[in-house]
Amino acid sequence: MINQEFLVERDDYANAGRVSSQIKQLLSQIGIPVDILRKVAVACYEAEINMIIHAWGGTITLTLQEDGKLTLVFKDPGPGIPDLEKAMTPGWSTASEKARQLGFGAGMGLFNIKRVSDYFDIQTSPTGTILTIGFEVAS
Repeated sequence: MINQEFLVERDDYANAGRVSSQIKQLLSQIGIPVDILRKVAVACYEAEINMIIHAWGGTITLTLQEDGKLTLVFKDPGPGIPDLEKAMTPGWSTASEKARQLGFGAGMGLFNIKRVSDYFDIQTSPTGTILTIGFEVAS
């Protein structure tokens, strides 16, 4: 079993994608199949970017159980997603002008995460958001 936590800093555009790359490298080293690795990389990157752009930073917890269930939990301390239904709509974004100028904020994040994940759950309030996604690694 693997259980590892990673820190994501608010507004840390210079390191955007760093944690996702670390997770992808770790999973690659232990032999996760490439097709699953690709899905995990997409979902993890999108969620990490959302934490940098929209939240006040947070943590990503990776768990790989012996039965092959891979879970990623993205937890941030706020400010929450005001309209989750809109946030799930492709192309809808509340990204700042700064984020857009840096090439982020296309409004595809949550949509893409849900699309590539085997399991998707999101809980949000003004005190934070917890996104839990899962992947079936073992067949």
